[in-house]
Amino acid sequence: MSPEPTVRDLLQAARPRLAATAFGAPTREAGLLLGYVTGLSEAQILAHPERPVGEAEAARFADLLARRLTGEPVAYLLGEREFYGRSFHVDRRVLIPRPETEHVVEAALALGLKKGARIVDVGTGSGCLAVTLALEMPGSRVVATDLSPGALAVAAGNARRHGVEDRVHLVGADLLIGLDLSRVDLVVSNPPYIDLAEAPTLSPEVCNFEPHLALFSPGAGDSTLARLFTESAGLPSGAALVVEIGYGQLDAARRHASASTLHHAGTCKDYSGTPRVLTLRRR
Repeated sequence: MSPEPTVRDLLQAARPRLAATAFGAPTREAGLLLGYVTGLSEAQILAHPERPVGEAEAARFADLLARRLTGEPVAYLLGEREFYGRSFHVDRRVLIPRPETEHVVEAALALGLKKGARIVDVGTGSGCLAVTLALEMPGSRVVATDLSPGALAVAAGNARRHGVEDRVHLVGADLLIGLDLSRVDLVVSNPPYIDLAEAPTLSPEVCNFEPHLALFSPGAGDSTLARLFTESAGLPSGAALVVEIGYGQLDAARRHASASTLHHAGTCKDYSGTPRVLTLRRR
């Protein structure tokens, strides 16, 4: 019987395979995956390279590594992604939360809305925006919409996980259609804003695994933004819309806003300096 492999053995074998992927997977992910199957933290994995790994754990690690080498994102393999300092469950039914989307939260909080604000999160996905705003804005009530029943199920689980299921109401809806906006203070959204023609340029991690409904806007990449702005006409005067936009879409977003009942009140750049989040106000 061959001896059990050690943590060092498995990491040394996995790291070059990750580095050789076409999408350049970070070698650190080997430790994350091995920690997941062994129940150890990344620090514990690195601190105990001599630890033997049992047959079942090694087999599970090999399976996860094989999936990662095909491009499946680590967040789906681990079933978790951090957003605004909290852990959210994610799977292939929802988009993986990105750091730049945290700017939507920051812009929303900067509005200084009154306690008990009424919020709509359009295209909630994992529910990361709806749940985070419910937690960061005590007493607020959030309606979270999505076209995908699977996404709504994930969002419901995350609302329960963070104890805000009584203040986050999930609704199957296409953007704002059918919603009464007359008493809404704030709409937030990370809508699909990628043109389908750009699909060949995307990483296989994104294009082959994340839900296309959440990625690609029908028609041109900014068409969903235009619809969202138009449908915001039902908001009361002074209400805000905070929305994430794609690379190079600032001018188009401003144009759509000026053609609607909204006016552009501010822009937030992401960590790379790209205009990423717009704040608009209902005229």
